[in-house]
Amino acid sequence: MTKPTEDAPESAAAPASTTDKTDMAAAARKSASKAVWMGTAVGIGSAAIVAALLYANKKRG
Repeated sequence: MTKPTEDAPESAAAPASTTDKTDMAAAARKSASKAVWMGTAVGIGSAAIVAALLYANKKRG
């Protein structure tokens, strides 16, 4: 193996890796946002079901 020199094209690969990291971070934010909305929807739905069951079991009169 040879030692890398200062003129090596390694610096050209560095911007690509930072853009990959940026793209991955943006994708993670988008998927986390979707997960938050999904969790919120599930929580609201569960609360609605519990409220409906409590109301259905309530004695009238």
